[in-house]
Amino acid sequence: MFEFALPDVGEGLTEAEIVTWHVVVGESVEINDTLVEIETAKSIVELPSPAAGTIVAVHVDTGTTVDVGTVLISIEDGVSAPVAPPPPTAEREEEPLVLVGKAPTDAAPRRRRLRAREDGAPAVATAVVPPPERTSAGRGRTKPPVRLLAKQLGVDLSTVTPSSGDLITRGDVEAAATGGQPVAQVPATGRETRVPIKGVRKATAAAMTRSAFTAPHVTEWLTVDVTRTMDMVRRLKADRAWNGVRLTPLVFVARAFLLAIRRFPDINARWDEDAQEIVLQHYVNLGIAAATPRGLMVPNIKDSHTLDLAGLAHALDDLVQTARAGRTSPEQMSHGTVTITNIGALGVDAGTPILNPGESAILAFGAVREMPWVVDGEVVVRQVTQLAMSFDHRLVDGELGSNVLAEVGRLLSDPGETFLYV
Repeated sequence: MFEFALPDVGEGLTEAEIVTWHVVVGESVEINDTLVEIETAKSIVELPSPAAGTIVAVHVDTGTTVDVGTVLISIEDGVSAPVAPPPPTAEREEEPLVLVGKAPTDAAPRRRRLRAREDGAPAVATAVVPPPERTSAGRGRTKPPVRLLAKQLGVDLSTVTPSSGDLITRGDVEAAATGGQPVAQVPATGRETRVPIKGVRKATAAAMTRSAFTAPHVTEWLTVDVTRTMDMVRRLKADRAWNGVRLTPLVFVARAFLLAIRRFPDINARWDEDAQEIVLQHYVNLGIAAATPRGLMVPNIKDSHTLDLAGLAHALDDLVQTARAGRTSPEQMSHGTVTITNIGALGVDAGTPILNPGESAILAFGAVREMPWVVDGEVVVRQVTQLAMSFDHRLVDGELGSNVLAEVGRLLSDPGETFLYV
């Protein structure tokens, strides 16, 4: 009898929630068949079977949160795999990006399989797109992220009618949660809906509380004329040499922040409480706060200090698309050094951002607006934004923090050609 326990899928995560079982008692499985989908504090991942045999017991119900090491399933006559598969990748978003036409919805099931490597290294798992599952009432099919959303919002999927075809979408579930269909967790009075605190939201709340009560925050603001930066964005977009590069004002803010850190590297540090040391980091893993269907996530661009403007634009686009698709890995969420939050995308001018735990600074980029500005003694209309930077006052004194923020503002007010290159 082989008993499969919940493994640590990466970065020291201690627990996970069972989202969807892909097997039932009595079913035969092969090594690396997908057994179960779990949600950690950072991503939704699939766990492949490390053994072959017949499922004789499933020990944990869907929706249950269990600790690492808890036995999940028993396999009779199980034969273990010669090597343990690595942490699996996160589940794809419900509607994957396709350039032409519509993504197929009736593909045959595809299991995760080990792919042997010619160099003799341990085999690695290939990506898997599990098929949509039909609801118990048979009204429509669903995909894992939609089933997770329905569970979080208290929506009974058997009561949801697909708005198009036979696939229940995220929009169908959200409509049901707001009155379009019965919501299981809404009390009889209809005045409250209770949503369990779990997954990304739970992890975010814990991290922000820990940060707010551990690191002494200081926030400074700077109003900047970014007319020349916006002109450069438009000019480069019209340049054929930059075709295929997704240029946004956020890319330029990120580039300015990285250049400011290059000039004032002491801000890129962390506080080691156990060792009672300040650790100066000679690399920058730039975090980008991204709003996703699972909540706020802050994946980071590893070694972003080595990238030019085009490389940074590609890396940022990949990072955001991956996060929104729910495919961000635990590693991509870890080891950040500084962060940018683009609150301007939501029409907000400024705020007091809270540091990610272990990081020294976070820069908030506000909305770019046309405003009156004094230029050469005359009032003219310019494009203006507000920057707000919070920093850990144990690591960063007022002079250093002010110098970094002022340098970001200077670069955005007058970006030169050197702005484009490493």
